Amino acid sequence: MTLIVFDVDGTLVDSQHLIVAAQGAAFAAVGLPAPSRERALSVVGLSLPQAFTALVGADGPVTALATHYKAAFGRLRAEAALREPLFPGAADLLARLHAAPDVSLGIATGKSRRGVDHLVATYGWEGWFSTIQTADDAPSKPHPAMLEQAMTEAGIGPAETIMVGDTTYDMVMARGAQVTGIGVSWGYHETDALLTAGALQVVGSYAELGAVLDARRRA
Repeated sequence: MTLIVFDVDGTLVDSQHLIVAAQGAAFAAVGLPAPSRERALSVVGLSLPQAFTALVGADGPVTALATHYKAAFGRLRAEAALREPLFPGAADLLARLHAAPDVSLGIATGKSRRGVDHLVATYGWEGWFSTIQTADDAPSKPHPAMLEQAMTEAGIGPAETIMVGDTTYDMVMARGAQVTGIGVSWGYHETDALLTAGALQVVGSYAELGAVLDARRRA
């Protein structure tokens, strides 16, 4: 069996507009100017406390920002222009991998459990993932705990595990857990940064990702 673990934001779903809007609302609520779009997206993948600490420092209103962000995210998600569409090809590849008898699927994300449950229900993925690790379950990326817990739950070791993600946090986490990291270029961190962080390779489409995963499973 091969355990293939996917990040969510920037990897499976294009959530950038919603994230930026929710961050803007949170900063407005505490009377601070919002970060630039580039800066806002640079912390995607971290849990909320770590993300806002990176943006305002440990002495900033981290807890208040996280609280306002959660409220804004839930409110704004109902707006059509800010919904989280899947990246092209994501649904087809997940369906194919779900049907493969030698694949176990997992999720490791900075989202909350509630956010992941919403995503799973939206796309009809109930029962598809043998393990789901969220910001509620483990230390924030890049700590390897999410992957370590995922492997324990799936009963699959590091040599048979692949982490797919779009940020350096995903790749450093993979390296720390001694699993293979595959980066995707359509997310929030640059290809060179992903490779430097430890990605075995970086793919440019879900079609390419599918071919890479098939080759790894046959190896």
